[in-house]
Amino acid sequence: MIRIGNVVIPGRISLSPMAGISDSPTRRICRQFGAAFSYTEFVNTDELIHRAPKSMKLLRYESDERPITFQIFGNRLENIVQAAEIIQELKPDIIDLNMGCSTRNVSLRGAGAGLLRRPVYAGRIIEEIKKKVSVPVTAKIRIGWDSQSRNYSEVAKILEESGAAAITVHGRTKEMAYTGLADWEAIGEVKARAKIPIFGNGDIASFEEANRKLQTYGLDGVLIGRSAIGNPWIFSPISKRELSWEEIRAVLLQHARWMIDEFGEEFGLVLFRKHLVKYLSGLEFDPQWKSALLEIREWNRFEDLLLSDKRKPLTLTI
Repeated sequence: MIRIGNVVIPGRISLSPMAGISDSPTRRICRQFGAAFSYTEFVNTDELIHRAPKSMKLLRYESDERPITFQIFGNRLENIVQAAEIIQELKPDIIDLNMGCSTRNVSLRGAGAGLLRRPVYAGRIIEEIKKKVSVPVTAKIRIGWDSQSRNYSEVAKILEESGAAAITVHGRTKEMAYTGLADWEAIGEVKARAKIPIFGNGDIASFEEANRKLQTYGLDGVLIGRSAIGNPWIFSPISKRELSWEEIRAVLLQHARWMIDEFGEEFGLVLFRKHLVKYLSGLEFDPQWKSALLEIREWNRFEDLLLSDKRKPLTLTI
């Protein structure tokens, strides 16, 4: 158990924030299997200052997701600070500044990973947010913009001196996006020099690997991203490959129900498809059954087909 400021984190392995993925139903299903705390998807501060309904909705959460971290991004100090004040009204446990998003429309305008090129400015943002909010302020960074500017040590030092309560380090540069391998030695360097909690992120594919990273690099916690999609068991000693289809199906159905509760029947099932594909990954099905399941937009038909005894998976190949 660790603390981020005054917030107790009841575990050391958590779900990484992912745009279009880490919505409330997904966070809840991962918490159910042991994810230590939750991050919202990142939200644009330029929209939050106008209380744009679509952006504010991204910050909706259930009580069982706590501790909950609101992640924000932007490039204008005044807007970022104002947005932090606004969202504090929703009672998050932590507010996190995204300094890791590598997409062009975010990073090239100086937000997300673009802030890695202006570490002093990023430090000032942390300082100014802290003046206006009463919750801990953290940051999620990458190890640099590209291979020629791996300035993770400088960035982490400035953020810590500016009052960041914790830092998460994704072990890739902005240029790498999600290609290549995460550099955990760099993450370990940040931890060795820091006096605040440091979390690592990148390429963790199992519960056992998460624990090895924690022990090897002395980290306070690790975040799991893409490997958790359709596999909430990754936050526990339970291995998906050891589960029966009935056990996998029960969790899949619960997740789908929560998606419908959150987004409505048709849109909820459409959004759930990216998770469904991963839940079914490693299982061999009748291709026509699987195709039909991925096209359905009505809950009753979806549930009936999923529960059909005549279309059980043929072989577990994980």
